[in-house]
Amino acid sequence: MIKDKAPGLRRPRRYTRRTTLQIGVAGAAMTLAAPAISQGRADKILIGVPSSLSTPYGVADDSDHLNGTTFAVEQINAAGGILGREIELFVPDVDKLSPESARQAIAACIDKKVMAISNSFLFAPIPALDESAKYKCPYVNGNAQRLPTEAYRADPVKYSHVLQTCPAEVNYGWTYPLWLKRMEESGAWKPKNRKVHVVAEQVGYCQTILRALREAMPRYDFELTEVTDIQYPVNDWTPVIQRLKDVDAGAIMIDHWVAAEYAAFCKQFRANPVPDSLVYLQYGPSQPEFLELGGRATEGFCWSTTVGLYGDARGQEYRKAYLDRFPEFEGNMGLVYTGNGYDIVQYLKLAWEATGAPEDFAANVDWIRNNPYRGVCGMMNMRNDLQEALHYPDNGFGNQATELEQGMAQLFVQVQDGGHKIIWPNEIAESTLKPAPWWSRA
Repeated sequence: MIKDKAPGLRRPRRYTRRTTLQIGVAGAAMTLAAPAISQGRADKILIGVPSSLSTPYGVADDSDHLNGTTFAVEQINAAGGILGREIELFVPDVDKLSPESARQAIAACIDKKVMAISNSFLFAPIPALDESAKYKCPYVNGNAQRLPTEAYRADPVKYSHVLQTCPAEVNYGWTYPLWLKRMEESGAWKPKNRKVHVVAEQVGYCQTILRALREAMPRYDFELTEVTDIQYPVNDWTPVIQRLKDVDAGAIMIDHWVAAEYAAFCKQFRANPVPDSLVYLQYGPSQPEFLELGGRATEGFCWSTTVGLYGDARGQEYRKAYLDRFPEFEGNMGLVYTGNGYDIVQYLKLAWEATGAPEDFAANVDWIRNNPYRGVCGMMNMRNDLQEALHYPDNGFGNQATELEQGMAQLFVQVQDGGHKIIWPNEIAESTLKPAPWWSRA
């Protein structure tokens, strides 16, 4: 567990998957060196931030989320705090894949009497939601899953306090064929055939994306030709790559989630590619570890996220300020939960100032629900029957925004010249789709 006290106002350490593996069992007892960790004082405003700090997965996202959260807290406290009170953080360790660990992390926050809970995502969200329902402080999260928001729709009284600040994972499946169509229409991609080959991990999150893709495919003139199953951990991609070559689809989706394994895939694929295929890796490349481990082999691969830092003026300003605070991530900054963690704290600040009462959980939840907020990751509009941020662009499957500033854009990104460039939606694109190194016209 995370100890309650931390010395001074030192910079939080960034825990990568590799350093966490080295920490091992001892990680459960380490003290996180972060500013404003709870000292248990009643005059403070305490936010619970369950974070994966001792498991070999989820660490990159959660350290990004914690860094962004810490950065917002530092800014707010330096400006006088909230209603004259400083914010502090309580950071319990959590295993994202364990329902019991998720429940215990929320229970620890309740025991500390936090005034809000913020986390990136949990693969076992319902036990956490059920535990939080005993307390009902604002539970503002980046879960990106439809299961918990469907739970809210089924029982809006029990889960009234749960607010998902980003669109759900179903949009990865629903939007993928729309993106293919837009890339073809732009002329940047000329598909060698209409076949789509999906490689899908067996975790529920990835299977939900696959089901959504199956639902969306009939609307487009592409054919879902084959699905190849994989199981975490993937130690050798050779059989998968051979099957990709046998099918020879024009479009390939790797429906997985672990950045280190995506990096290994890129290296093996580049050594034996499927010529002229457009290869898309679902979400995982957003984690800094992807570029760190994959290096030059990542060039040309595409990915997307339903929550991420925009490349507009506001997003660029935040990136600069974040890197001024955390210069060790220059050239390899996480582009998802660095912004989401920051946005959540800023959103809570506005609610607490508007209500004047951080202890009034219901009033603050109502304020957040009824006052959409435009952060560095786009518009968080949860004023709907899922209490989930609206998705942009409109893929025709509900809970969608028809204009960019009405919702949160799903960012489609390509690795170009060693860095990530947003290539779609066009309104906030930093570049266009470029030929991949394994394309004949590259």
